[in-house]
Amino acid sequence: MRDMFKVILRTILLVLLAMLCIAPVKSQTPPHQRMFGTLVHHVFFWLEEPDNPRTRAQFEAAIEKLLQVETIRRSHFGVPAATEDRDVVDHSYTYSLILFFESKEDQDIYQAHPIHLKFVEENRHLWKKVRVYDSSDF
Repeated sequence: MRDMFKVILRTILLVLLAMLCIAPVKSQTPPHQRMFGTLVHHVFFWLEEPDNPRTRAQFEAAIEKLLQVETIRRSHFGVPAATEDRDVVDHSYTYSLILFFESKEDQDIYQAHPIHLKFVEENRHLWKKVRVYDSSDF
């Protein structure tokens, strides 16, 4: 009888363990948090040759170097998302770069930083158009 109890108990524990392993894991992402005290620098690039793999590779490598500026706190580098076409959505750009700074002073340092100046000087021939939108708290 005692051996039967051990077998049943062991079976129940194994089933519970299996259920824990299979159960969906709840997302560990924290809830939405607003950013305060941040200057956001959003840059859109339209490349001269957006379909040229060498041009894209050169530009992407240059962005990786640019992101080494120490006053940049967070960043996002991407391409137009495959969202629906609507009158208010612009998918015409090649790349989007969003940089987050703790202050206007940090963004000013970035603007005059040798890495940023070198990025512009060595890569300006790659783009035909650039648009920048800077945003801060109100």
